[in-house]
Amino acid sequence: MKALIIEDEEIIANVLQQKIKKVDDSIDIIAKLPSLKTARKWFTSNAEPDMIFMDIQLSDGVSFDLLEQFTLTCPIVFTTAYDEYAVRAIKLNGADYLLKPVDDEELKRAIIKCKKIVENQNRPPLDLMNLVKSIMHPNEQNSIFKEKFVVNSRNQWVIINTKEIALLTKDALNYIYLFNGERYILDYDTLDELEELLDPKQFYRANRQFIINIDAIATLKPSLNSKLVVKMKVPNDKFEIDMSREKTPLFRKWLNR
Repeated sequence: MKALIIEDEEIIANVLQQKIKKVDDSIDIIAKLPSLKTARKWFTSNAEPDMIFMDIQLSDGVSFDLLEQFTLTCPIVFTTAYDEYAVRAIKLNGADYLLKPVDDEELKRAIIKCKKIVENQNRPPLDLMNLVKSIMHPNEQNSIFKEKFVVNSRNQWVIINTKEIALLTKDALNYIYLFNGERYILDYDTLDELEELLDPKQFYRANRQFIINIDAIATLKPSLNSKLVVKMKVPNDKFEIDMSREKTPLFRKWLNR
């Protein structure tokens, strides 16, 4: 796969190239661009690469300006020391980020994520323009949490509003169950990743296997050793979710806000 590095520090760009080669020697770095000016010139005369490693703050401006000027659909890994809001915005829009100095394991995970996006033809394009707006104009955003998921069902995309989700569960794959009982697979690696995307006022991480929507809870039943059993509303009432003794007080506090 062909990749592009946009980084204004030559030493950092060279080190990143070496790390990418070490982590995955199938990645071919076709160019290292040191500024917005050179990047604009490059995109004007070259086809989009398979993935981009992009520093956010360049010597002659912010790299997000490129996304406003050029329509890019490839996965982008931002190398950044940006604030928490920017990091969340990047995650929400299907890209990835690496904090400097770049860690080898984090780089490996980012490359794997990018390759999955490139290879999975059923995945919709990244919403890069919304990413730019989220980071550059945070006050214009109504929410920093995930509002919709796009899932693949029978070779077609289905748009799921987050408010339709009753619970999320981890089995061999990550699944969402809707209030109407329908089930879909989510293309995310872990529940930890999904937990970060969801509004904590609406969704609660009950245990390692479940994230539950407060509006989908039917009953709460105390059990032995101060544990709690959470039963979900019909048609998802087959789920009786154990809450540990340690989590029960926090869960009660969450319910009684």
